[in-house]
Amino acid sequence: MAEPELKKIEIEPALLEQAARLGIDVTGVDERSLRLYLQKVDPAGAEARARRWAEENAEALEAYRARIERDGVFGEDFRTW
Repeated sequence: MAEPELKKIEIEPALLEQAARLGIDVTGVDERSLRLYLQKVDPAGAEARARRWAEENAEALEAYRARIERDGVFGEDFRTW
């Protein structure tokens, strides 16, 4: 009988660091569940991660905003409201 295939679950390193700092065992936890739990028990850490993400992606966010300003939102001409 063949061994069941193990699936590798990847979790953002910053989440793992935050969990380790708080002494949280992440065995068997997926990234979404860990993220939601950490937001509850360590909101300051979640805010810091969000701020870092925004800084790291500022260029892409600005390009997206500029495109929306220039071209509008997809399907805007089909809106009936």
